[in-house]
Parts: sequence; C-alpha cells; structure tokens
Amino acid sequence: MAYPKIFTAFFVLILIVHIKGYTAEMKRNQVISELIKNHDRFVSPDYEEDFPTVVSVQLYVSSVDTVSEQNMEYSVTILLRQLWHDPRLNYTRMSSLSRLEMDSSRINNFWVPDLFFSNEKKGSFHDVTKPNRMLLIYRNGTVFYSIRLSLTLSCYMRLERYPMDDQICSMVMESYSYSAENVFFKWIETQKPVVVDRSIEMPQYTLKKYHATVCKKDYGEGSTDKKVAGNFSCIQADFHLTRNQGYFIIQVYIPSILIVLLSWVSFWLDVDSIPARISLGVLTVLTMTTQSSGARASLPRVSYVKAIDVWMAVCLVFVFAALLEFAYVNVLSRRRSYSRSISQKITKRIMDRRRTERQTGGASAKNDMQENGPDTEGDHGIPNNKQSARFFDKVARYTFPLVFGLFNVFYWIFYNMWNFK
Repeated sequence: MAYPKIFTAFFVLILIVHIKGYTAEMKRNQVISELIKNHDRFVSPDYEEDFPTVVSVQLYVSSVDTVSEQNMEYSVTILLRQLWHDPRLNYTRMSSLSRLEMDSSRINNFWVPDLFFSNEKKGSFHDVTKPNRMLLIYRNGTVFYSIRLSLTLSCYMRLERYPMDDQICSMVMESYSYSAENVFFKWIETQKPVVVDRSIEMPQYTLKKYHATVCKKDYGEGSTDKKVAGNFSCIQADFHLTRNQGYFIIQVYIPSILIVLLSWVSFWLDVDSIPARISLGVLTVLTMTTQSSGARASLPRVSYVKAIDVWMAVCLVFVFAALLEFAYVNVLSRRRSYSRSISQKITKRIMDRRRTERQTGGASAKNDMQENGPDTEGDHGIPNNKQSARFFDKVARYTFPLVFGLFNVFYWIFYNMWNFK
C-alpha cells in the first residue's frame, strides 16, 4: 500500500526540479534585462568615486605570424582578457546564479575598458562564424571580458649584429580616453600575466623569454591643452627573440666562403694561362657582388654597419685582391720578358756586325771583341721572368688563406660575444 505514495512523492520531486529549472532560466533573462536597463555603458564603474577602476589584464599569445626587419614590425594573434569590478552589475539580491554569460550581441550594452595598443600599425577583429568576444558577469559585479585580435605592431630593431642579433619586441597597452585617475591597468596577479602557446614556431626566430612590465605615459609635453593631457596608465609585454643562424650559414656564409676559395684557384694556374685566370677572377667578383646584393635585399637602409655588411665586404675584397694579384704578376712577367727580348735583339745586331767585320778584316773584329767582350755578354744580368711570377703566386697561396682564416676567427668571436647594448 506504501508503493503508490512513494511513486507520487517521486513524481512530485521531479516536477519541482523541472519547475525550479524553468524558473531559473526565466530569472536569468530577467536579471540580464534588469542589468541592462539600469546600467550606463558610457561611464566607467567608479567614475564618480575618488579612486580609479582597476582593470587586470592577461595576454594569451596564440600565434606569432611574421617578424619583418625591413618594415620593423611583427604580427601576432592574441586573446586579450580583462577583469574588473563593476558594482552596478551586482545581482546578489536578484538571483543565486554564479555567473551570467553574455552573447556577443549584448556586449555592447555594457561598459568595457577602452584599451588600445599604442605601437599598433594595423589590427583586425575575428568574426568567423560570429564575433570572437565573450563577457561574463559574476554575482558580486566582477566582469570578465575576452576578445580575439590579430595585430601588426611596430618593433624597433638594432641590426648591428645581424644575422647574429637578438631583438626585443614590445606590446604596449593603455587607455585612450581615461587618465590614470579614472582607469588603471595592471597585469593579473592570480595567474600568469602573459601566456604563450607552446606550439608556436617561427622560421627565423626562437622566443627565448617574455615578461610583463608596468609603465606610464605622459602626453602633457607638446599638448595644446594642458587640461586634456595627463598621465595614462599603461602596461607592456616584452618578447625576447633570438635569430636562428642556420638559414644564413647555409644560404650566405658557406656560398661566400666557397666563392673566395674558388678565387684562389688562380694562384695554382700557370702565369701564361691568361684567359683562364682572367675569367676566373672576373667571375668570382661578379658572383660575390650578386651574393652581397641578395643578402641585403630584405634589410632596411640603416646608416650603420651590420655584421653581414662586414662579411660581404671582406669577401669581396679577397676575390678582388686575387684578381689584382694576377694583374700584377702578368704585368711583371710582361715587363721582364720585354726587357729580355730587347737585349736579345741588341746582342744579335752586335753578333751580325762582328760577323761582317771578321769577313772584312781581323783587326777591327779583334778590337771590337776587346771592347764589347764575348758574344754571350748580352744575356748576363737579366733575371728569369717565369721564376719571379711563380714565386709571387706561391706567396699568395699561403698568405691569402692565412689572412682569411684570421679574419674568420676574429669575426665570429667578436659578433657572437660582443654586447652592443
């Protein structure tokens, strides 16, 4: 007989649960409507108070797309999260719900901080399939606001050590219309202020570290109206990037070293191989010039000397010096050969004259022999042109590699260990 009462009580309990759930859903919409009706979205929460509205910020970096040295900029995709307290949105007396989730279409009915990126060049919102925005309101009036953005930010780079350089690219955020007396930004304290996705990979850089700092901006200097200007709260995230040298070693340094080595082949060719040595020297000079232009094509036209400039200039000097070495050896060889030929012609004329005089009379021939000496005297004192040129080439075979090796030792130690900051 007790079974019908048990089933009836169970049915009533299920009905009460469903009614309470339905009532809660109705109260949720009512609470949101009531908050929107009594909320002024054009005024900050503590605008009438003597203290600023403190906005805690967290930055989640989901991707780093490009880093451009030529334009001095970098592109990122981030999730910007902001947390603040708005006592006007306290609904403790209205409902027991822990939080209210706002649709993107309702977010415009509530006040949100006017945070902007002061070093931004261009930016865009994500609206596929709907605007990527989220707003949560908690019972005590705490508001959590998250938005997804793609930004291109300026990043001033010092390229003296390029391509062995490290760069610091910053992201500066501040309020545009509220001074620090009304809105104050700070990094969130309960969690990591800056979070970077571990799957981020960049082709030319490695993200070594990042940190968050607090800064202030004073726009009073140069302002037309001192009342408008003032101190503005700002926060800054710094990303330390280290350039990967593998690409430059494979594409720039190794090819240029091979071109320099190729120019030294001229020292092993014979002095009489004039077409081969000229072709080799001119070819290496032109190739080195093209290689240098290609290495600097993607860099800005800065006024200081970069590490890549020093390397390319020295390599060009070495291949050009190899061409000049052949020119000197060739001129030296031709000069001595010309002197020898003149001496041979003079000796031949003397011998012909002697032969004629011997036929006409022995006395005059004898006197001429005493005055001019033996027939082979004309060849004495003339150095061998081949030996001098070959000796100069032998010296160049060892001097050029030695000097180039010392330059490499100094270059790599200097630019990898010297601190330019």
